Amino acid sequence: MATKLLSLTCIRKERFSERYPLVRKHLTRSRDGGGSSSETAAFEMDDAISRAVFQVLGMTCSACAGSVEKAIKRLPGIHEAVIDALNNRAQILFYSKSVDVETIRETIEDAGFEASLIENEANERSKQVCRIRINGMTCTSCSSTIERVLQSVNGVQRAHVALAIEEAEIHYDPRLLSYDKLLEEIENAGFEAVLISTGEDVSKIDLKIDGELTDESMEIIERSLEALPGVQSVEISHGTDKISVLYKPDVTGPRNFIQVIESTVFGHSGHIKATIFSEGGVGRESQKQGEIKQYYKSFLWSLVFTVPVFLTAMVFMYIPGIKDLLMFKVINMLTIGEIIRCVLATPVQFIIGWRFYTGSYKAIRRGSANMDVLIALGTNAAYFYSLYTVLRAATSPDFKGVDFFETSAMLISFIILGKYLEVMAKGKTSQAIAKLMNLAPDTAILLTLDKEGNVTGEEEIDGRLIQKNDVIKIVPGAKVASDGYVIWGQSHVNESMITGEARPVAKRKGDTVIGGTLNENGVLHVKVTRVGSESALAQIVRLVESAQLAKAPVQKLADRISKFFVPLVIFLSFSTWLAWFLAGKLHWYPESWIPSSMDSFELALQFGISVMVIACPCALGLATPTAVMVGTGVGASQGVLIKGGQALERAHKVNCIVFDKTGTLTMGKPVVVKTKLLKNMVLREFYELVAATEVNSEHPLAKAIVEYAKKFRDDEENPAWPEARDFVSITGKGVKSTVKGREIMVGNKNLMNDHKVFIPVDAEELLADSEDMAQTGILVSINSELIGVLSVSDPLKPSAREAISILKSMNIKSIMVTGDNWGTANSIAREVGIDSVIAEAKPEQKAEKVKELQAAGHVVAMVGDGINDSPALVAADVGMAIGAGTDIAIEAADIVLMKSNLEDVITAIDLSRKTFSRIRLNYVWALGYNLMGIPIAAGVLFPATRFRLPPWIAGAAMAASSVSVVCCSLLLKNYKRPKKLDHLEIREIQVERV
Repeated sequence: MATKLLSLTCIRKERFSERYPLVRKHLTRSRDGGGSSSETAAFEMDDAISRAVFQVLGMTCSACAGSVEKAIKRLPGIHEAVIDALNNRAQILFYSKSVDVETIRETIEDAGFEASLIENEANERSKQVCRIRINGMTCTSCSSTIERVLQSVNGVQRAHVALAIEEAEIHYDPRLLSYDKLLEEIENAGFEAVLISTGEDVSKIDLKIDGELTDESMEIIERSLEALPGVQSVEISHGTDKISVLYKPDVTGPRNFIQVIESTVFGHSGHIKATIFSEGGVGRESQKQGEIKQYYKSFLWSLVFTVPVFLTAMVFMYIPGIKDLLMFKVINMLTIGEIIRCVLATPVQFIIGWRFYTGSYKAIRRGSANMDVLIALGTNAAYFYSLYTVLRAATSPDFKGVDFFETSAMLISFIILGKYLEVMAKGKTSQAIAKLMNLAPDTAILLTLDKEGNVTGEEEIDGRLIQKNDVIKIVPGAKVASDGYVIWGQSHVNESMITGEARPVAKRKGDTVIGGTLNENGVLHVKVTRVGSESALAQIVRLVESAQLAKAPVQKLADRISKFFVPLVIFLSFSTWLAWFLAGKLHWYPESWIPSSMDSFELALQFGISVMVIACPCALGLATPTAVMVGTGVGASQGVLIKGGQALERAHKVNCIVFDKTGTLTMGKPVVVKTKLLKNMVLREFYELVAATEVNSEHPLAKAIVEYAKKFRDDEENPAWPEARDFVSITGKGVKSTVKGREIMVGNKNLMNDHKVFIPVDAEELLADSEDMAQTGILVSINSELIGVLSVSDPLKPSAREAISILKSMNIKSIMVTGDNWGTANSIAREVGIDSVIAEAKPEQKAEKVKELQAAGHVVAMVGDGINDSPALVAADVGMAIGAGTDIAIEAADIVLMKSNLEDVITAIDLSRKTFSRIRLNYVWALGYNLMGIPIAAGVLFPATRFRLPPWIAGAAMAASSVSVVCCSLLLKNYKRPKKLDHLEIREIQVERV
């Protein structure tokens, strides 16, 4: 399973349908692949060929698609054009020296259709993904603004900005711009940008040098490192003595760099020591902790000034003696109490609240408005009106006015408290990633081996210094330090922290292990195969992070609302003040409504400020991403990797699931159960010829035959089979080759009929008997004469029948689509309880069946594990890949089921339903809060009840709305999968033990 997950993110993360290869197709063979296809499709793109994807509107049928294709192919330099009328897409491969994308677009429009460019790339190197941490965002208005800024930059292909985790993922063309330009654009928009990673940093390490160094010695180090095989670039940061090395992990590693540095400099500048550079708090978690501390410190300081302001305005004025002291007039009508409140409120307004001024300035400068604008307007209105009353009181002998210093100070204090609570709560939504990242052990035991493979020494090293092909020792109770395979020892490894699988997995020589898992009861010697960013753990973390960066379609609602929300609130606030002010001046309400401590203007001002500060766009912006973050984190902890909000949103609507058979409903480990020779022949010789042919195929049935053939070669662990010439794989039918001068064909009836091989009656009966017993019959011919019939059985997964039954109880229809023959397919379907079956289906036919179901109104999920399932996984609304399947299937899918258990299909759908239920609740709360809060703050209840909402209470309520939405999302952390599944898993464990 682990080896199949290691390349989860090696291929780009776009939907497979948008990047489905339209280039030369090469059929390659693999001896270690899984899946249920007899071929591995490897695609290769010529460096000179560019690729463009257009959206073409107006196509209604295949005739339209044909006319578009003809028009494009008339252009010079077109390599290939594929038009998809169903999805309104045109994908074109062209030579950029002969034609450009604009010419192609104009040609499509000249043909009578509307065309817009979706994607344009010259080759793999023309696209890079950059991740940037963005500090200073307060609401969706900020994130939307940054997205607009980035997408306007020439060379940026796509940009996603996630408010909840304060990060941006940018796809850009490195030939047109660098990540420095992206950082500069974000900074110019008024936000702080910190680079997290670029496409170049896949194999990069930072080293720190301790010791006295000269410029000459640093140059020597740089030249020595650059001379190492596998080192691509070296960058020295002067002043910090930090060296960044970009390298190929297959060739070299950090231990080599340290050795070269220390041996090179010795004798030039004295002895020095090189270590891995510690970022010292640049990571996301430490940055989040720093932000929490900053808000906490600001809140404490605001309390120091705000509490006395509140006491002098609200409490001490009712205590005899203290009241007289506070009301003592210093100059004209200016009292001691007003002076104290003015002095104490000023640092809160302009020092502690300075962040709101800077945030407002940056927002207004870029032509937008955010939460900072509302807070700055509200607090400024209260503070400067209060300052006006103080100045009037000091210069007038008869002025009577009331100050609102406590309003501005308490507003800022409560808002900072709310941000503090919100940041703490948001930090908890990403705990799943933090836990995954902390799984890797700090140290490892490195073994030294002699030429015969005997251990000659061991050394404890930093876990980050492990290199590919190292041999490490894993003692009982220790974590596996890196991905690899066992070369000595036996043990059980707990992989639940990676796969969610609760049962310890037995490991012996040849078995793979995953870095971060726990060795339980034996000593293992492991040869390292993948390190650093290539490891399964690192790629799972990257997958979850990418999922949290992706926006769910439902979030578009919040983005649209937030675009107009703040200007609307400002308008409503001004209208509220004006309405109450005019009503007071024109005596539309009795003077008895006005509190004794203020006049009609001040009453209107309080209503206006309350409206301004109670309306918070933050809750809307956090409703979807926080729930998606928690949902994807919970899924990862249970072995269900969900690739973002779109997959979550589609999964909760699924009402039809299409299952592949081999490796999905069945164990995917077929075995030969019966052999019948129709001619006189030695069984050993027969299987030698068959195995020599099948060893070139990666189909599970071929592997089963080869494994069975090894029984006739007991003297060899890995026997060398005779050479097979002219090997050909016929998709969905079988294989043929020439072995020892004889033509060998191994496959189904269709293969034999195509080559006019006569199938006798007794062979037909054997095939029928195999199909009745849910077995696959395989025919073998030598020199066009049928020689034998093999029966191969692939047992059902223990949970298959009950999983299908549970799906039926959830009103989800199940269909099986397989490339196997009809007899075997029907037998398997009856056994698991599936009524609808499609057999002998080629890969494209599986995808066509999915599209037929979608056209009939179904929301379709496809569950598969093979390369030939990839088109169907892409065509489906939700593609679910079995974790033990092939890398291409995993990459094409929206959801990866790491445990390869069918019950996780139910978990994925149930989790998505629970997550979207939480998102709806968040929206109801966020929108309902504003719809109810704004009228109350505007004084709708005041005429009847004399109830009014003071601005500082409105500010506290505003802060509470964001915190409540985040806490509502955090309740998803308590998700429990349906109880039926726990019973199903217990039964599966019992069956496996038996």
